[in-house]
Amino acid sequence: MTPGLWSFEGQVSPVWPGRNWPLGATWSPASTNFAVYAPHATACWLCVFDDEDVETRHALTERSLGIWHGALPDIAPGTRYGYRVDGPWDPAQGLRFNPAKLLLDPYAQAVSGTIDPRPALFGYRFDDPAVRNDDDSAPYAARSVVVDPSFDWEGEQPMKRRWRDTVIYELHVKGFTALHDRVPEHLRGTYAGLGSPAVTDYLRDLGVTAVELLPVHQFFSEPGLTERGAVNYWGYNSIGYFAPHNAYSAAGDRGQQVVEFKQMVKDLHRAGIEVILDVVYNHTAEAGPLGPTLSFRGLDDRGFYRRVQRGETAPEGPSGRFDDTYWDVTGCGNTVNSEDPLALRMILDSLRYWVTEMHVDGFRFDLMSALTRTGSRVDMKSDLLVAIGQDPVLRHVKLIAEPWDASMDGYLVGELPPPWVEWNDQYRDSTRDFWRGQTPGLHEVATRLAGSSDLYADDGRSAYNSVNFVTAHDGFTLRDLVSYDRKHNEANGEDNRDGTDNNRSWNHGVEGETDDARILERRRRQAANMMATLCLSNGVPMITAGDERGRTQRGNNNAYCQDNPTSWIDWSPDDAWLDVYEVTKAALRLRREHPALRQRHWFEGRPTIKGGPKDLAWLHPTGREMRAEDWHDGNLRAVGMFVSGAPLRAPPGRAASSRWMRRSSSGSTPATSPSTSCCPRTTGCRRAPWCSRPTASCRRARR
Repeated sequence: MTPGLWSFEGQVSPVWPGRNWPLGATWSPASTNFAVYAPHATACWLCVFDDEDVETRHALTERSLGIWHGALPDIAPGTRYGYRVDGPWDPAQGLRFNPAKLLLDPYAQAVSGTIDPRPALFGYRFDDPAVRNDDDSAPYAARSVVVDPSFDWEGEQPMKRRWRDTVIYELHVKGFTALHDRVPEHLRGTYAGLGSPAVTDYLRDLGVTAVELLPVHQFFSEPGLTERGAVNYWGYNSIGYFAPHNAYSAAGDRGQQVVEFKQMVKDLHRAGIEVILDVVYNHTAEAGPLGPTLSFRGLDDRGFYRRVQRGETAPEGPSGRFDDTYWDVTGCGNTVNSEDPLALRMILDSLRYWVTEMHVDGFRFDLMSALTRTGSRVDMKSDLLVAIGQDPVLRHVKLIAEPWDASMDGYLVGELPPPWVEWNDQYRDSTRDFWRGQTPGLHEVATRLAGSSDLYADDGRSAYNSVNFVTAHDGFTLRDLVSYDRKHNEANGEDNRDGTDNNRSWNHGVEGETDDARILERRRRQAANMMATLCLSNGVPMITAGDERGRTQRGNNNAYCQDNPTSWIDWSPDDAWLDVYEVTKAALRLRREHPALRQRHWFEGRPTIKGGPKDLAWLHPTGREMRAEDWHDGNLRAVGMFVSGAPLRAPPGRAASSRWMRRSSSGSTPATSPSTSCCPRTTGCRRAPWCSRPTASCRRARR
């Protein structure tokens, strides 16, 4: 596309041509380049706002490869801007252009303000969704911000800590320090607060090596929540994939949040703590086709969001015609189309930006299965998985998958390819069932303690591919897990319908809080049991923030909209379970000091050196080794796990530890050490599913 006709020779355009890369706003002292992808648009305006919120529109006349671009001189960092884009209004064809809607730059590195979900924020009229709503959304929309990316990292380099040495601590940026009395009041609930010495000292003393932050990409609350006076607290409603969420900044939202986030990362790294981000690329805050028009919908709705394909849930239309029905496997109204070249590019560019510019160490992908699709089919060679696996930057950072989505075919635990590791919900369920006395058999919990080889050993992966957890942000806290049989989510305003009913919890005789000393003692002991089990199991442990202190949400197992003390960590010692804290700290110290508890190789149930002890043996409560028939004893409720590192099963030439570690998942200490061969296989089965020896190295499995 060309800018058209000049009016006279020597005429000067206020907008320079600029270039079509990189996407977003790229600041320099001379000019700022703006580039935005809108391939089906017919016109595009860059809208710049001054400090009085007066809007100045600049037509972008240059377009190449579907990207509208131009450069403006004399644009200072902190300047707010947005886009207005015109084109066909034809929702049935996935075209929802509306120049009355101010759009966020998908590549904006900072966002100022938030949204007010008035009718003007929606591209259609409420009384007739087929008709375009021409009310101006600018008074109710957030603004993108031009950012100066400079920051002094002082030569910092990535730690690249090995997975087997990693202990993850899942936390919420605001909730972790909102009530922290040792964090300066003006920094509580912010990035700066999270990087303060009171926090880093606590995490380091506990034994944490990495924090996994609930979403910090810019997000907005759903209109349905704001209508009832609530907010999205967790943040799983992203819209700005390059912008740190502005509400967590103590310094301001005109780019200061970027500097503050970088300083937080720098402070955590100085304390030896890596930073992992929980990222939500599977859907956006624009919801379904009747959601607000905030960014992507007004730029390339047809390309960015997946549609139902023929033969699925939508009625079949005429052959070869486009069907605008959104395909939703996220439960949030839309699914990002990771097959679309520019959507895929945005995800990859975003990930690289957070690694190279913000120095984060890894990512946990929310509802990863929604992104592993070719068409509607789960595909382990999907565009995104292949691209990340080949990327020279991304393939070397920590990559964690939540290996499921809201569909029936999206459960992928044990199936993600290298270099991915996975949240292992089978570990969670087995551990909960064992400690509440509802396990189907000891073989299941033994499998999980030994690293879930049934899920990860058959394709050459290691035990660290299993991220073990007992609780997470969604569900009961550890204290509530031993205090409630049922969810109590009435405060969420959904008549207690939200949240899972599959809690696998036990209240020990009284629902909720009690003064009964006997019940309290049993609850605390069970909480300590589960924390010790988690910290000492083979795999990567993940602790939910506050569980080590007995944090409670009063039975709410879905506190996504509770931005209040229900979700915030209470740092006062009055009601804290400090005995559980001491057990957790001690267990993590044992894990750190004993390489046998964090081995690279799978246990094989045989000596690692001639004449030595077996690397793993299972012990009967009487002290002898478990026999095959013991694994089918329905009355057996305890098992001992003997782990030896004398020496480790390490490659030749590598130092090997001679330390031993002995523990029992039942809480009792085995009376004797193992001395005889033991393989808990059953009649008719060549290899029991809980055996931790890889198939390729097991003689019995090959018979």
